[in-house]
Amino acid sequence: MKKYKIAVIVGSLRKESYNLKTAKALMANAPESLSFEMMDIAHLPMFNEDLEATPPKEWVKFKEQIEAVDGVLFLTPEYNRSVPAVLKNAVDVASRPYGQNSWDGKPAAIVSVSIGAISGFGANHHLRQSLVFVNMKTMAQPEAYIGGAGALFDDNGKLINDSTKDFLSLFMKAFEEWIHSNVQK
Repeated sequence: MKKYKIAVIVGSLRKESYNLKTAKALMANAPESLSFEMMDIAHLPMFNEDLEATPPKEWVKFKEQIEAVDGVLFLTPEYNRSVPAVLKNAVDVASRPYGQNSWDGKPAAIVSVSIGAISGFGANHHLRQSLVFVNMKTMAQPEAYIGGAGALFDDNGKLINDSTKDFLSLFMKAFEEWIHSNVQK
């Protein structure tokens, strides 16, 4: 079976981020056909169309990294019912300049993680809207809204909730099938 290279983009920059912990748990529960590369979006300069003529080296490197993967797994917290600015910036940077969209046609999935009960639902759907526009094939089912994240991990960041582990395994099997069916040939 082909090995698929997956970019993992976490929209939370916090060192003890529940989204980062969930990303690690997802990677640990993934089928062997998926290999992962964590993408650092913390240092991407904010998108500014004036910089497109001579893009910052961080933009160029990020676009090249995205172009080199078969698919993308996004994890997002919810800030004010939307995605964090750093995550939206990453989407914008890799989609530009016009006609050079690095996301184009790539399969993707979204997981939103929150300490709250609504599990980042708003952020998940705001990100989904942006991904539709940049022409990413975003997995619809199963949807992944992880709530109550503060009680899911031990002091070392290890996932300790069995039902969440089971769900993440199911999600990653579906994501593997999604990648296999939608990867650009």
